Amino acid sequence: MPASWEAAINDAAAGDDYEYIPLRLPPDVSRVTASMRLAIQAEFGGWELSRVRLYHDGSRRVLLKRRRTWTAPDANDVSTLQTGT
Repeated sequence: MPASWEAAINDAAAGDDYEYIPLRLPPDVSRVTASMRLAIQAEFGGWELSRVRLYHDGSRRVLLKRRRTWTAPDANDVSTLQTGT
């Protein structure tokens, strides 16, 4: 993985608003198929394209990102914290 991508992933681990996932697309995946796969990830997983790198062998490295979602604790967790039980 390129060094700049490592930096982006490490920044995300340090509290960035985004989370990242690296993908590798093999050389036999066409451009149309790759775009369809990424569109499905975007639609159903909330991912967006951050970076793409095309290699000489035809493979692609893709870095997807999405905003972190912070969920509030549910009512049971809050009542447990308040009562201390």
